Amino acid sequence: MKKGCLIAAVAVVVVVVLVGVWVAGLRNGFVTQEEEVASAWSQVENVYQRRADLIPNLVATVKGYAEHEQETLEGVVNARARATQITVDPDKIDAENLRKFQEAQGELGAALGRLLAVSENYPDLKANEQFLQLQAQLEGTENRIAVERKKFNETVRAYNVSVRKFPGNIAAMIFGFETKPYFEAADGAEQAPKVEF
Repeated sequence: MKKGCLIAAVAVVVVVVLVGVWVAGLRNGFVTQEEEVASAWSQVENVYQRRADLIPNLVATVKGYAEHEQETLEGVVNARARATQITVDPDKIDAENLRKFQEAQGELGAALGRLLAVSENYPDLKANEQFLQLQAQLEGTENRIAVERKKFNETVRAYNVSVRKFPGNIAAMIFGFETKPYFEAADGAEQAPKVEF
């Protein structure tokens, strides 16, 4: 009888240890994936900051040629100021913070679009080497933004799947891991822009 109790006690301890190791593995996996989300977010912020850093040079270049476009230039400067004020802590990424960040970056993108459209009225500006280089750098940066946003969404997707799939969802709930929001297309992006000649 004592030998049977000892075997049962050892079996229970082994099961408890195995379950503990398994749960710890799940938690560590969530931590790793959460850090990957934070890293991907940092890259998104990096490329947006690159765009923000290019704007003062672009505004200065345009200002030299398009002095009559003060309102457009001020709009870009103000949008840049708003966009750089909004930051999102990678540990506190939620739908509301991400929405505010996207709105500010969208306003900046629209202001930049208006600024580049103004350049069409100034042939000397369009031929300026510095303006052309800055424009090319902005285009490259916009491509980088798209790539990093895509990587961020892929990383968030992998994390969210882990947090939501059974049995990981139970461990995620116990340890407080919640799903993260995705970057989404801006309102109106589903409609093609109207081009008029």
